[in-house]
Amino acid sequence: MHKKHLNQKKFIFWVIASALVLSAAMVFAIPALREPVLWRLEQLRVRIRYALNPPEEAVFQPESTVDAMVQATMNALAPTPLSPLPTATPLPPQANTPLPTTAPTALPLGSALSGWTFFSQHGYWNYCAPANLAMSLSYYGWDGALADIGAYVKPFDRDKNVMPYELAEYVNTQTYFRALVREGGTLELARRLLANGFPILVEKGVYIKDYSGVVSWMGHYQVLVGYDDATQTFTALDSYFGETDKPTLSVAYADLEKEWRPFNFILLVVYAPEQEDQLRAVLADYTDSVSSYQIAASLASTEIQTLTGQAQFFAAFNYGTSLMRLQDYSGAARAYDEAFELYAALPKEDRPWRMMWYQTGPYFAYYYTGRYQDIVNLADTTISSTDQPYLEENFLWRSRAYYALEIMKTPPLM
Repeated sequence: MHKKHLNQKKFIFWVIASALVLSAAMVFAIPALREPVLWRLEQLRVRIRYALNPPEEAVFQPESTVDAMVQATMNALAPTPLSPLPTATPLPPQANTPLPTTAPTALPLGSALSGWTFFSQHGYWNYCAPANLAMSLSYYGWDGALADIGAYVKPFDRDKNVMPYELAEYVNTQTYFRALVREGGTLELARRLLANGFPILVEKGVYIKDYSGVVSWMGHYQVLVGYDDATQTFTALDSYFGETDKPTLSVAYADLEKEWRPFNFILLVVYAPEQEDQLRAVLADYTDSVSSYQIAASLASTEIQTLTGQAQFFAAFNYGTSLMRLQDYSGAARAYDEAFELYAALPKEDRPWRMMWYQTGPYFAYYYTGRYQDIVNLADTTISSTDQPYLEENFLWRSRAYYALEIMKTPPLM
């Protein structure tokens, strides 16, 4: 009797198991059902990983002071330095030569640009950058496809980040139009550009629910197409938060300034070649990219003294980035060291742990001051913060650092 009962239980178990397998096979055979199931499974996997290894708990700590490492490097057999990688695509020839400008006239109380086309990033993987650039280009009559931009600026679909200079390169090499990147932007500069008919693509830090189900800080692009002094708001196109039937949203001046700060107040302007002289006059002090870095450094230096908490960390990081752009690598390295100390002191919930997904300034500064092990450690910390290793800049710099360390171990030929 007992054996018969056991056989019945086995039979029921196999019936249920077979039904589950059959159901799973049917689900995965139907694309409309397969994708939602795979998405849920991926979300579950990421949540488990982040729960076991919270990325906000990982803190990078520089190993040595800049001065000590510089001296050690001078006494060692160092590899031939790499040429700095491009940090921004410049204007066409002669554009970096400042032209005499007149004092800017008073701005109108508001401006609203029209004629653009809305592009959503939904349905694509990490398409924030291509979608927002497409909206900027559409204002000038560009009729290309969103996938064309994505194929150029993303080496593979799941690339987690596209740099502003990569977007500018696409415009300057793949379209009739032109683009420039500047840092140290201000609300006044943004309003001046908009008042003169130039939409602005900005990179900012926002809080969005991620794949782990947690609302956390991450980088995001947005296009400004208008402003209103009466309400103290910008009108923005947003490929993530916007919708086809409601493409624009209002962004308070204060909120833009706060969210813009993590990226050194960087902006990208698309324009037609025949508008170059007009744009140069509107940019004024920002016509020359080097001048914009000096403006950004001065702003960051002031904000380090006046801000606290997370905002102070961003200011210190920006100061390092501005000095790096100006090729003061020792000063930049010291500034980044201070920034990482401020980061470590932040409450875990305030740490923007994705910061190095989008920034490469510390790698430049540490490389050109001989701090190769710090590059390796920082890259390891960053790469371990993601469930998918799609951060090519970090792998690139870690490889360079490993190579430099190996070269330094090799005795010179006699």
